[in-house]
Amino acid sequence: MLINVIILVIGFIVLVKGADWFVDSASSLALNFHLSKMLIALTIVAFGTSAPELAVSIKSFIVNSGDIVLGNVIGSNILNIFLILGICSCIHTLTVKNATVKKELPITILITTLIVVLMSDKLLSNTIYNSLTRSDGIIILLFFLVFIYYLFSSMRNKISDDDEKEIPKYGILKSIIFTIIGIVCLVLGSSAVVDSASSIAKILGISEKMISLTIIALGTSLPELVTSSIATKKGEYDIAIGNVVGSNIFNMGIVLGLPLMLFGNISNFTINNIDLITLFIAPILLYIFSFRDYKLSKKEGITFLIIFLIYYSYVIIGF
Repeated sequence: MLINVIILVIGFIVLVKGADWFVDSASSLALNFHLSKMLIALTIVAFGTSAPELAVSIKSFIVNSGDIVLGNVIGSNILNIFLILGICSCIHTLTVKNATVKKELPITILITTLIVVLMSDKLLSNTIYNSLTRSDGIIILLFFLVFIYYLFSSMRNKISDDDEKEIPKYGILKSIIFTIIGIVCLVLGSSAVVDSASSIAKILGISEKMISLTIIALGTSLPELVTSSIATKKGEYDIAIGNVVGSNIFNMGIVLGLPLMLFGNISNFTINNIDLITLFIAPILLYIFSFRDYKLSKKEGITFLIIFLIYYSYVIIGF
């Protein structure tokens, strides 16, 4: 137990330092290559911070733990919006780009709706239990390709005037090196936190679904939480928001869709309608709040945090 606590603390330290390097290097990469910071956040930052979720998902598929796979993805996506953007917008009002409201958030809502529909067999088809199949995984990946197409088309966009005037902290080589180091620290740090926290939870007799929706979901979302929080403090609002939006899309498209296509079905899982409803309303609320004035204020951040507390109170009390 003591060793697990020590590993937990060390994991957090590595995680925070890795995120600090990651934010600075990602910003420098965008400036050095004359790309928008939002594009870098939606790709390199989002994929880097989603790496722990992918590792957990593949490992869980191999050992046939469907609830951990789904709890990890659903819990992480709910946490990313309600907890992470809630905290970030309480730290400072976040400016949301026009393209994010008109393109990236609708894509997020579209893929989220698809996931919810595919996981609602009992409700929509009167089947005995809900399941996800290899065909569902292929459909999810096809929708994910829409996002990839959008990213490639976005690469033609010029860097903004404000970013053009900014001087990158690192040169190209140093930016690449620190980006790699940052991702490695995020993956190792979050892995240490998840493994140690899960071990502590199992010692305390907590169920698999509870662990997946809480400890594993929070643990694998720590890279997004720390990265977006540090980005907000540094004034890198595009990275803070793009990281969350991109990570949610990667979680659904790659973390869930790819292993489903490779390894096959998940059947008779215990994720329920409340979990799916919360997953569904998260990006819709983010869109509504962002659409009004292209900002996420402290008031809206507090609203997100209240919803987060209500949902997780339900999750915890339900067990």
